[in-house]
Amino acid sequence: MTPTSGPSAVKPALGTEPDREHHDAIIIGAGFGGMGAGIQLDRLGIRDYVILDREDDLGGTWHVNHYPGLAVDIASVTYSYSFEPNPYWSRLFAPGAELKRYAQHVAEKYDLRRRMRFGTTVTGARWDDDAHHWAVHLAGGETLTATYLITATGFLSQPKKPDIDGVDDFAGKVIHSADWDHDYDLTGRRAAVIGTGATGVQLIPELATRVAELTVYQRTPIWVVPKLDGPIPRPLRRLFARLPITQRAARVANSALLEALTFTGVLHYRQARLGALGAELLARAHLRRQVKDPELRRKLTPRYSFGCKRPTFSNDYFPTFTRPHVHLETESIARIEPDGIVTADGRKTEIDTLVLATGFDLWETNFPAIEIIGREGRDLGKWWRDTRFQAYEGITVPHFPNLLSLNSPYAYTGLSYFWTIEAQMRHMERLFGELRRRGADTFEVTKEANDAFLARMTDDLADSVFYQGNCGPARSYYFNPHGEAALLRPATVLAGRREAGSFPLDDYTYAARHTETAG
Repeated sequence: MTPTSGPSAVKPALGTEPDREHHDAIIIGAGFGGMGAGIQLDRLGIRDYVILDREDDLGGTWHVNHYPGLAVDIASVTYSYSFEPNPYWSRLFAPGAELKRYAQHVAEKYDLRRRMRFGTTVTGARWDDDAHHWAVHLAGGETLTATYLITATGFLSQPKKPDIDGVDDFAGKVIHSADWDHDYDLTGRRAAVIGTGATGVQLIPELATRVAELTVYQRTPIWVVPKLDGPIPRPLRRLFARLPITQRAARVANSALLEALTFTGVLHYRQARLGALGAELLARAHLRRQVKDPELRRKLTPRYSFGCKRPTFSNDYFPTFTRPHVHLETESIARIEPDGIVTADGRKTEIDTLVLATGFDLWETNFPAIEIIGREGRDLGKWWRDTRFQAYEGITVPHFPNLLSLNSPYAYTGLSYFWTIEAQMRHMERLFGELRRRGADTFEVTKEANDAFLARMTDDLADSVFYQGNCGPARSYYFNPHGEAALLRPATVLAGRREAGSFPLDDYTYAARHTETAG
């Protein structure tokens, strides 16, 4: 394939204002999803594209997040592109800094960095039906146009600030886990952490080694299982480098284990309750072994079914609460005052440092992360909220031509984000191949295909832990404002990959600029 064939030969659309910069494609987001999309565009011969990111460097969540204790919660051999293995991970669960370096390596090897523009905030995008292109608006007033728009803003890109009375009035130091201040000395501080999700599990043990007093405010406990972590021996790393097939074998083995955990214990909860119960018993035994105080164990034990929230791995989270200067607070927070936190029972804890491990606003500000207006003025965010959160194969939406929304409902396949990325790359390959075959430059998924896919997702999720388990107390981000668990795709990784490469081509309509729909 050459850059002068098919969709890659698209010229600036008729009606494009001469002072507007035009590209074949614009990718929003320079994390692993956006880089995967860029790699696939290059493979398809579409080389006139730009990657926009509001941050000052690439890496997405692995650039923004650099708090103490940060590490991947999926084994390193699995949390990477299958076509670009890294034989040099230092540990089974790589530290965050290594993921950042891996992202930099990928960008350099696949010639992506020169296409990236940092410090560029996209405020919105609108489809121009006459010109058959997207107008992408930037903060500061500039507008770019592109035939194809790919949003790769990630599932966890909008930091969430707790809605607590007085949080803005705190007079001490406030640090969000997604904006860590490494220049701030925690030694001897009286600190509080709000949040005990996956971030808190990694961060809290690190904080406990530095501060004089630490109070952890827990709204919902989390299931934690043992972390089989450790350094990867140098001889094994050398073997991975010399014989890549050995690393691929390790990847397959780890992937199979994760698949069993996700597909059987979570997505087929009705049929595999014993498997889910086994995982819960493992987590309970882990807690009992590490915490002898029955009252503390009670506070740390979730009241919801295993899998309703994403469980995590740790060997040092539970023991942290047995240290004399660490206090677990399960009473709800009434308000935050300039010098401390007051709980609902009237008790006040004086602090000088407030750490917010409150994660990300997944649904309210992330679906989508910017305003996107499609055909006939349809607002994607409003439409999702007025109807249901939906996307065909987790990537395209009716009334939004030439839009590939990588962070969409039902997109996430399995536990490793890279499985999702590579399935979507495969979908792009099939879709753009059909555009080329038809001599078209515009695609749009049909309403009928989207409706059928949504119905299938709904039916397939009926047996999952989200609807068969006890998820009410979980406050899980898997559930959207409609009460639907519309994040995970209820399919195996292999099934998702197979469908991405074999979906019915007639599920889309195709058109050439200023012509009737093709086929």
